[in-house]
Order: sequence, then C-alpha cells, then structure tokens
Amino acid sequence: MKHTKIEWAQHTFNPWEGCSKVSAGCANCYAKTESADRYKRVVWGPSGDRRRVTTTINAPLKWHEEAVSGGRRDKVFCASLCDVFDDHPSIQQEWRDHLWSLIRATPCLQWLLLSKRPENFAKYLPADWGEGFDNVCLMVSTENQEWAEKRIPMLLDTPAQWRGLSCEPLLGPIDLTPWLDRLDWVIAGGESGKDARPMAPSWPRALRDQCADFDTAYFFKQWGAWAPAA
Repeated sequence: MKHTKIEWAQHTFNPWEGCSKVSAGCANCYAKTESADRYKRVVWGPSGDRRRVTTTINAPLKWHEEAVSGGRRDKVFCASLCDVFDDHPSIQQEWRDHLWSLIRATPCLQWLLLSKRPENFAKYLPADWGEGFDNVCLMVSTENQEWAEKRIPMLLDTPAQWRGLSCEPLLGPIDLTPWLDRLDWVIAGGESGKDARPMAPSWPRALRDQCADFDTAYFFKQWGAWAPAA
C-alpha cells in the first residue's frame, strides 16, 4: 500500500496474506479481522492456505523510483497481513524469491521485516544475506517480557545491519536494558479495537527512558483504545 496509515512507515507491502496466531499479542489480530473475517480472502490459522497478493506484486519498484527522484529513503513495512518468516507449507519458494529480488532491486527503500518467528530467520533468509542487507531492518514483536526474552536473543544471533522491536500491542512492562546496546529502533503502542487490552502509561514511558539511556531510537505510535485520563 502506498502512503500507508501506519505512522512508522511510508508504505506497506504484502507478498501474500494469511498467518496463524502464535502468542499473546496475536489474540486480537487486526490482519485476521481484515483479511479473513471482513473480506473472506483467506482462512486464518494453520489449516488455511496463504494467498499470494498479485495486484501490487511489483509496486515497490515504483516506490523506489519515487524515492530516488525525491532524494530520500522511504520505509516499507513488510508485511502487515502475513509473516514473511511463516513456515506454512502453502507458501511457495517462488514467492520468497520474488520478495528478496524486490529488496535487492530497491536500495533506496528501507525494508522493515517484522516477525513473530525469529526461529525461522536462518531458514528463510536468502543465500547471499551474509552480514545482512543495508536496506533491511530485521524486527521482532515483543508484546511483554516473556516474548522479549524468547525472541530478542534469536534476533541478536542473526546477522543484520539493522535490528528493531515492535512492542505493540504492549501488554505489560518490559525491561530491554540487557539488549538495547545492540538494537537500533524500538516501536511501542497500545492495542486498538473493541476487545483491546489496556496499556498502563508507565509501560511505554519506561521504554522511552530505557531507549534514551542507550541512545536508541524510540517511536511511540498510539495509546490505542485505552487512553490516560485527561
């Protein structure tokens, strides 16, 4: 999607649609609501095949031309309606190969690859990944301390030029200090939707202060459905 409404990127790109819930942050998945519940494009979960998105399959090439013309480096969130490190058997190798070819062809786009499955990084990163691509930021979702402790070490064990976290929906306090010296960016935010779980104001503020101590970039996206009293 060009000019995405997601505040921390200029574009979103989905090579395919569909996923499975794997942790607490997935409980009220907005992607399932859009793709599976509202528009019935896919069946969500392990029994549902992933569906390739063909209508925008080469859109990043156009975004790259625009970025070059404007003398800037636009951010692309990949992917909002799937997980590119999902190991579902319906995902074809051709789909993955095409995604990596797009990333190689667009050095003026900063690709933000966000996953809840860092255990699959080594399996699905391309053969020429080496120490990482300069235009890729590998990211993991860390909605609470439990998943921070499970996912961040796997992220840090993976070669990458850039690494980041999405603490959204933020479901509890998180101490990131053991890892912040090796992270480039932290995003935090509350949950949206009718079943949104509340976020205490102290949780994102603590993340802000931790990032400030380590000079790590911090982006607070939203309070979500629950906002502090005026």
